[in-house]
Order: sequence, then structure tokens, then C-alpha cells
Amino acid sequence: MTTLGAIVADARAQLSAAGLQDAAIEARLLVAGILKLSNTEVFTDGERPLATDEAALVEQAVARRLKREPVHRILGSREFHGLDLLLSAETLEPRPDTEILVDTMAPLVERVTASQGKARILDLGTGTGAILLALLKESPASSGVGSDISLDALTTAERNAVRLDLDQRFQAVRSHWFDGIGGVFDIIVSNPPYIQSAVIPDLEPEVRQFDPLAALDGGPDGLSAYRSIAAGAADFLDIGGFIGVEIGFDQKDAVVDIFAAAGFILAQAKRDYGGNDRVLVFCRSYP
Repeated sequence: MTTLGAIVADARAQLSAAGLQDAAIEARLLVAGILKLSNTEVFTDGERPLATDEAALVEQAVARRLKREPVHRILGSREFHGLDLLLSAETLEPRPDTEILVDTMAPLVERVTASQGKARILDLGTGTGAILLALLKESPASSGVGSDISLDALTTAERNAVRLDLDQRFQAVRSHWFDGIGGVFDIIVSNPPYIQSAVIPDLEPEVRQFDPLAALDGGPDGLSAYRSIAAGAADFLDIGGFIGVEIGFDQKDAVVDIFAAAGFILAQAKRDYGGNDRVLVFCRSYP
């Protein structure tokens, strides 16, 4: 019978031999997640014997990681802005950089609620619901619509809303950008697909093989989604409202131009943890 410490060491060795740079961290994450243990237990209970079925579950998870399936997809969930979010086949795995969009928009949501008592938020391409659910958690006076073209994604977002006790303020709507949306909103947010189509075959296997193509492919120049959002937003954004979008590291000027042509001005620009342009916030431009 193997022990917890031995199976962690074996997982680390296999991942390291496969050239995975974070082998030690990923081994602990996989073992802890599969066996429902805390990180402390993984560190301190090395002599704990594992049942045969427990060892088999860990071995299956390691085998999946060796095929480059991301750790959190294997575990079925990922933490985002303090929320544990379920993942599914047609949801993008939320990344830490997207938390910058939440942190940028949250004060604007609060500004709206302070002035009118509530805020209505639209999250275009909601995926897991990450951005909208994080904003709803931060602002109890807000409610919103999470839209997506994928039924799988919408089902996952709804499940996340229920698990987080936010479902009374979260509505899932199937829509290609604004096509199925009704009403007006104080805040519109989106982390749209922004990778150039030709670049996708060169992405890491974890992204190329396991993230949904629809959430990655931004068209020939990576800007197709921004054109759609900018073109339709004026009909759905209330006076004094804001639009916040995540962008690729080299897209700031192009996205600003797209929104300017649609009658919006840049209100804020934020960089990610690596110093790259990552979030742009727009408001209406008035004569």
C-alpha cells in the first residue's frame, strides 16, 4: 500500500520528467484536489496510507495531466476572485489577469449603486459566469445578465450562480453578443475572444486543445468581437454607464479606435501583473 507522501513524490517525478515546469506545485494540487485534502494535509500527512482506489484516482489524474490537460480542468473547478467556479468543456478557464477587469469595474458598480440604489450589469460571453458573479458578490445591490452563445457555458454559469447563492440576481441568456439581449444596463463587461486566428495553432497545448475555440478566436486580426460589442453597445448602455473589456497585450490602440468610431471615449486603462495593457473602460462621448 502506498502512502500520501510517496504518491505525491511519484506524481512530481512523472510531471517533471515530462518537462512540466511547475511539477511540484501541480503534483500537490492534483493530489489535494482529487483526494479532497487541504494543502496542509498534503504537506504534513505524508505517512498516511492510501486505499487502492485513492491511488488509482491520483494515477488517472496524473495520466491526464501528462496529456497536457490543465490541472483545474482535471479537478473540474478553479478559484477566481475568491469564488470556486465549476468548469465545463465550453467554458474558458478563468485566469488571474481577468480579475483585473473585476477590480476595475467593481468601484464603478458601487458608484452607480450609491447614486441610484442599484446597478444592472451585462456580461457578454459569460462562460463560467466568473466576471459577473464576482461583481455580484462584491455588490449586493446589483443584478445582471450573463450571455453566451453556448448552452453548455450557460448551464455551467447557472450552476455556479446557484452554488454561490447568487442565482436570484443572475440571469443566463443565450445570445450572440447583443442579438438576444433586451433592456439597458449601467455596466457592460466582457472578456471576448481576442487571439488572431492564425496564432491559435501555435498556442500551448493546454490552451489549444482544452480551451473552447469560440472563446479564443478573435478573427483574422483578433478584433472581431470588439467591433461587434462597440457597434451594438450604445443601444444597451444607460446614460452615464461604462463598458469594460479585457484585451490582448498589444491591442490597446486598435480597440480604443474601434470604440471611438462608435462614439465612446476611453475612461480608464489598466495593466496586468506583467505590465501589459489588459483592461479598457469606455463611456459615451457626447457633443
